[in-house]
Amino acid sequence: MAVQSSIEWTGSTWNPVTGCTKISAGCKNCYAERMAKRLQTMGQSHYAKGFTVACHAQALDLPLRWKAPRMIFVNSMSDLFHDAIPLDFLQEIFRVMRQANQHVFQVLTKRAERLAELAPILNWPENTWMGVTVERSDYKWRIDLLRTSGAPLKFISVEPLLDDLGELDLTEVDWVIAGGESGPRARPMRVEWVRAIRDQCLQRHVAFFFKQWGGFHRKKAGRILDGRIWDQMPEPIMRWPIGIG
Repeated sequence: MAVQSSIEWTGSTWNPVTGCTKISAGCKNCYAERMAKRLQTMGQSHYAKGFTVACHAQALDLPLRWKAPRMIFVNSMSDLFHDAIPLDFLQEIFRVMRQANQHVFQVLTKRAERLAELAPILNWPENTWMGVTVERSDYKWRIDLLRTSGAPLKFISVEPLLDDLGELDLTEVDWVIAGGESGPRARPMRVEWVRAIRDQCLQRHVAFFFKQWGGFHRKKAGRILDGRIWDQMPEPIMRWPIGIG
């Protein structure tokens, strides 16, 4: 339920919940769904029902067992604000994040409405980063809802980037991750879309992280943009002695 991650902007993953349902354009070719079906075929017990949402109480205390500080992506195989996840279980996850204060926890959701609804009753730990996915310009409203949360650090993931996002309101946003879609049916991403986001981040002094160009052979395509790797992290990371990757 927890592994060293190959995701470029984190160190480990922790999945107290698995499974999800499609909610927007970025979900069409979901990598987690593909992986869940593969794990179900392999007989992995947590995926006995495939990609159906399931809570795993036995996985809750895993971060408490890791003594060395880590950067942890929470629910890489689900969405922490899915409406099928009971509030009491969500609060237990936040309790663990608060208690395991040697780590940094990164939470990412497409369900910004439920985030905004529950944010006032969640006790936000200082070591928790909250982000929303904005894969197309018609989802930019998620950023407004992210701003209403009490998360101490806020970020945006524009992956898979599916169109030109235009002007972004980066008020109270600390970090932007950008990347193209990967996998056998990957939709193309244009370089000008990425440059426009990077330039806005530079103008607003927001950390910018370019994850990948994507495509069927994502590693071959690489992650170099205009001659360099963009792997900026938000300033608060300096408070924790943590590496990534």
